[in-house]
Amino acid sequence: MSSEPGPGVGPARPTGGRLPAEVTCFVGRRAELSSLARMLRTSRLVTVTGPGGVGKSRLALRAAAAAADGPTGGGAFPHGVRFAEIGPVQDPLLLGHAVLEALALTDSTARPPLDVLVEQLADRRMLLVLDGCEHLVHACADLVDTLLRGAPGLRVLATSRQSLRVDGEHLMPLAPLPVEAAEGHRPDAVRLFAARAAAVVPGFELTAANSADVAVLCRRLDGIPLAVELAAGRLRTLSVEQIGVRLDDRFRLLTGGARTAPPRHQTLRTTIGWSHELCTPQERLLWARLSVFAGGFDLEAAEYVCAGDGVDPESVLELIGELVDKSVLLRVDGGDAVRFRMLDTLREYGARWLHSAGEDQRLLRRHRDWYLGVATWGEVEWFGPRQAETAERTRLAHPNLRAALEFCLAEPGEEQLALLLAGTLWFYWVGSGHLGEGRHWLDRALALAPEATAARAKALWVTGYMATLQGDLMRAEPALEECRRQALETGDDRALAYAVHRQGCAALIGDDPVRAAELFEEALWHYNALGELNSNVLMAMFELGLAQLFQGDADGGAAWIDRVREICEEHGEQWAYAYGLYAHAHVLWTTGDLRQARAYARECVRLNHRFRDLLGVVLGMELLAVLETEGPEADLREARVLQGAAHRMWLGVGRPFFGSRSFTGPHREGEQRARSGLTEDEFAEAFVRGAGLDLDAAVRRALGGGGGPAEAPAGPEGLPPDPCPAPPSPVSAGWGPEKG
Repeated sequence: MSSEPGPGVGPARPTGGRLPAEVTCFVGRRAELSSLARMLRTSRLVTVTGPGGVGKSRLALRAAAAAADGPTGGGAFPHGVRFAEIGPVQDPLLLGHAVLEALALTDSTARPPLDVLVEQLADRRMLLVLDGCEHLVHACADLVDTLLRGAPGLRVLATSRQSLRVDGEHLMPLAPLPVEAAEGHRPDAVRLFAARAAAVVPGFELTAANSADVAVLCRRLDGIPLAVELAAGRLRTLSVEQIGVRLDDRFRLLTGGARTAPPRHQTLRTTIGWSHELCTPQERLLWARLSVFAGGFDLEAAEYVCAGDGVDPESVLELIGELVDKSVLLRVDGGDAVRFRMLDTLREYGARWLHSAGEDQRLLRRHRDWYLGVATWGEVEWFGPRQAETAERTRLAHPNLRAALEFCLAEPGEEQLALLLAGTLWFYWVGSGHLGEGRHWLDRALALAPEATAARAKALWVTGYMATLQGDLMRAEPALEECRRQALETGDDRALAYAVHRQGCAALIGDDPVRAAELFEEALWHYNALGELNSNVLMAMFELGLAQLFQGDADGGAAWIDRVREICEEHGEQWAYAYGLYAHAHVLWTTGDLRQARAYARECVRLNHRFRDLLGVVLGMELLAVLETEGPEADLREARVLQGAAHRMWLGVGRPFFGSRSFTGPHREGEQRARSGLTEDEFAEAFVRGAGLDLDAAVRRALGGGGGPAEAPAGPEGLPPDPCPAPPSPVSAGWGPEKG
């Protein structure tokens, strides 16, 4: 929809309290209009809240017009719908007079205007729209409360950047326009830009050449209607691409609103500055400090990062509540705790104030420290029954972790902390499907910090591990060898254990299972000597089982894989457990227990999908594909569909099957059987159909068995019942193979 009055697109000025006429098309907001209509039928006071420029006025006016003109309009409001613009009123003592004027009521007596309003409205059934109450919120609250008590037939629809806090008030927080496409339709923010652009540049339309730039532009503007409209207005002199380039200084660029628009809406800077003026000094200070957060954050993070030096730790909760109430912060529900976020446009405004106060470096370091703690605690909790919660907590922190890493890499002297943070996040890069991004951060940090430190050693083995999983042995082997050499030179036994372990992984995918088994045994000996027991250790045991399986030692491999499952069940560990299920399914496939192999492979896919571990999902999918070619209920077409889906997933991981012949065995066998039993057209068509499935659709299909109804995979929030819900017991040595 359109924003509040923007560059030549706002509603015409009202006269005599009548609703102003719309002079531009109204875009989107169907769900919000429906919700607002329901609220007006059941509530006597509804306040539309939201940040400046989000479209509160236009939505309220459209809803009020619908209430007046709709089938129930005449019956519900026989005395009409009236509009009072509060924005231009600066003196609270004049508020009553302004509303009297908007309602075309006159009174020349010396009585207080509020008494006159109550008297005049006492027996009327009317909808009163009060637009722009935030700067006189206390006076508006008193007025509305008095009117509602004295005029039982009156209903009030208010717009404000903060709630009135009047008894009986129902709030409707208004978010910016959607910026992501849904169900094949263009997002409303893009539609609004196109509509306003066509008014500025006759003949403008979205094309294949400009639609991507417009979509990016709308995302960078947070979908704020006013900002989108101001950007469209710049098409008089700039192209879409040029506007995007200049958005780094959005407050200078996005000016030029209509001369007839309220002053607070003529530029983006003054729109946000209007909100800034409504805040107390402490609220402004917290706003500036909160600008260091990227994406969402929770109360504990805000208290740690922002408290002190003018902000009492005890007051942070109350101040955040006030900023939410003033629409500076948005409340984000989901998970166990409430989170908050600030639109990027408001964040940039706060960051300018923070920089001008000379506090930005100090706050960025505190922000970095908090998220280094988040990563460290996540690494600790990754082994145990809280893995799902850890994955979700880290996912929510991901934008802030990126910001912390970027700060460390850009600030001289912080390179070692960049290595430490990027390396500590191995569990998230690997376990939640972010191999490419993890390598990006590690490669940058390693290039900036060549000193032989413990942080560099960890970064090296993590880099080698992720490169191995991507099938990039040209990068993995040198990184792991450097880590091993440095560990020997510095006496870092822990780094040595991890380097040897990951060298075993590189040997395994390099099709040298004998050498791999030797390295895994050596690594497990080191882990045992250190008293180390975590998900990495379990993966070493699982990988040793695979190495033995690939050598033809099914019994030896199964013994290690069973041991992995036992320890996982004892400690409630699920990520390594899922890989153990894959290996166990592989053993059962080779021994002919097809029913149990399918069950284990599906559970492997299900668990890995919950962690969003693409590698684990695709390994399980490949096994399910070959299992579809087995037995009396074989479905060769479905097997090929699953292979097509797996092919698409491999492209998101790295080299298919790591470039390993050992791991391609199930795929080759399934492909051969499908090719021999299908026509060339059937064979090709099924593969293409599978490759067209996105991740969630492919997993639903795999879990449902064939093309029938599928069990919907759970998102990352949930976790299947723990293999063993008992709490982990103290780790004891002696569980691994002994070495002299």
